[in-house]
Amino acid sequence: MNIFDAFKDRLVTIINTLGEGEPRLAGLALDAVTVEAPRDPAHGDLATNAALVLTKQARMKPRDIATLLGAALAKLPEVASVDIAGPGFINMRLTDAFWQRQLADILRAGEQFGRSEAGAGRKVNIEYVSANPTGPMHVGHTRGAVFGDSLANLMAYAGYDVCREYYINDAGAQVEVLARSAYLRYREALGQAIGEIPEGLYPGDYLVPVGQALAAEHGDALCALPEDAWLPIVRDRALSAMMELIRADLAALGITHEVFYSERELHASGAIEKTLEFLDSQGLIYVGVLEPPKGKQPEDWEPRPQTLFKATQFGDDVDRALRKSDGSWTYFAPDIAYHYDKFQRGYTTMVDIFGADHGGYIKRMKAAVAAVTGGEGALDIKICQLVRLMRDGELVKMSKRAGTFVTLREVVDEVGRDAVRFMMLFRKNDAPLDFDFAKV
Repeated sequence: MNIFDAFKDRLVTIINTLGEGEPRLAGLALDAVTVEAPRDPAHGDLATNAALVLTKQARMKPRDIATLLGAALAKLPEVASVDIAGPGFINMRLTDAFWQRQLADILRAGEQFGRSEAGAGRKVNIEYVSANPTGPMHVGHTRGAVFGDSLANLMAYAGYDVCREYYINDAGAQVEVLARSAYLRYREALGQAIGEIPEGLYPGDYLVPVGQALAAEHGDALCALPEDAWLPIVRDRALSAMMELIRADLAALGITHEVFYSERELHASGAIEKTLEFLDSQGLIYVGVLEPPKGKQPEDWEPRPQTLFKATQFGDDVDRALRKSDGSWTYFAPDIAYHYDKFQRGYTTMVDIFGADHGGYIKRMKAAVAAVTGGEGALDIKICQLVRLMRDGELVKMSKRAGTFVTLREVVDEVGRDAVRFMMLFRKNDAPLDFDFAKV
């Protein structure tokens, strides 16, 4: 039983009944009427704004409406008292007997309490985590992972057919950096002196086992190959090892995904070209030169003709580049193709969990989904703000490139999975969060 919905239904019935004797309350639009918990628990169990939102339609003073509604609400057997506050807020306190019945219902329902069929089996795709596969997960990834997993669990519990998806960013420049870093560890495993890890590569010891595995499999054969020959071999082994680490880290948090979707396979399949062909068939791309941006210059802007998407037709601030003048794709192009693929897989409802640094991406992605789905698809984007890791009130500084970061596994091992999940949900996802080991 949803108490708020149940009492709103009763309130609507009361208003309609009162309308039979008071013409000014007859035939009113009641969509704006709400029943919710009071902001201050001391004011009671339930509160409604009915008198305030109906005053204009009824042409009555809000307190006069509140007096009529309050008298009728007070007659309900579940209501212990009614209080009218301020200009016309109605606060209700429910009887002990009502709450006792609720507790009995909860005990009878057991684990099924709260389950509903509100989703009615509708398909929804929730993409979350999607951390770059360049190392084990660190604490910065944890909040989006827990938030996304909890949202997926809640939607599944409410009757939705949920697909939990992880987008593997395995096509970018950072993957080549990973490969070169692993190649150094391979040479190290062969007994070669590698000195300090050069700046720009990943120095973490987590790549040592990758180097050892490559040495065991290939001996020193890779050393005789040019970079364009050894790089894909090392890259694939390193990517596989990193995804194994990431899956294990997620499992430590009790998180699993049904789908791991490779960006590299998206490129290889021709999906990006097909998506542009579709947009072109709809008259939604053109070749042009964008105005120079104000303030910080984005990576996809250049003062030369580019292939552009008419994002402004779908609510974005500017049109967006898809292909640069040199023929290469912008970051945006594969992202559109990826969401087009989701739609083609039958998902008209999509949810993406983004990090705090992706706030500027929201409008363009929603515009893209509206375009490639013909308005049939809906994308909801949730932003998870940063987590500051503290120890005894002191900030723990982290850098993945420098190899100085606290892994998700270290956090789980120290304080436990349930404590981590609880703390990551302790504040709203769009508010910053401090996680102090000493206080957990």
